[in-house]
Formats: sequence, structure tokens, C-alpha cells
Amino acid sequence: LLELAESGGGSVEAGGSLKLSCLVSGQTYSTNSVAWFRQAPGKEREGIAIIYNDDSSTYYGDSMEGRFTISRNNAKNIVYLQMNSLTPEDTGMYYCAAAFVVARNYPPWPAFTYPGAGYWGQGTQVTVSS
Repeated sequence: LLELAESGGGSVEAGGSLKLSCLVSGQTYSTNSVAWFRQAPGKEREGIAIIYNDDSSTYYGDSMEGRFTISRNNAKNIVYLQMNSLTPEDTGMYYCAAAFVVARNYPPWPAFTYPGAGYWGQGTQVTVSS
């Protein structure tokens, strides 16, 4: 059983940066990959980035790489999402999720979004003003 808690969201002006944190609690942290998702008002949830548990390799969703960087600190059980050059289109609720990923399929998001497949945090709000 895992528990995830996001933090670091807030309000920022366009062009600014935020760094989100996802604290993962539980005995199986090391065997789970972690991903970040976001959902804007009126839009579907979209995957941002994943970091795999075994080799810390990463994968980014469409148009995410370059401005977003995912990383993890295994000593602290925290996964980060550094977000730069933010625009109002980045406004939304940001979630982290953990799942035991067996096969690396692309895109990897169904490993987390399939009902019952992953553990999710409550989300942290990011608001970017123009």
C-alpha cells in the first residue's frame, strides 16, 4: 500500500517556474514507478512525465519535454516535477501517481490510469496568470 502527497503548487505569473514534490510513503516505494499528470478545467487528464523505478529513466508526454523535468530522490522517497516557462495553459490540478509497471509501453499512462492499477495523490493546484 502506498500513499502519495503532492505539494509545491501555487500561483505564478507567465514565464515563471514551480517545483512540485510528491512524497511517496509505503514499503513498496522502490518497486513502483511514479508519474505526474495534470487536468485542466474542462479538459481530460493528461500525462506529463514518468520516472521508472529500476533505472530512473524518464519519458515525457507530447510537448512536455523541455519545460518539465521529472526527478526522484530515493533517500527521501520524493519525486519532483520542475516546471519552467509556465503559461496560462499550464493551469490545472497536478497529480502524482505510482504503479508497478511490468512492461514499458508507450505511452505509459494506462499503467497508472487503468482502474485499480495505481495509487494517486490528492493533487496540488497550479495557476498561471498572464
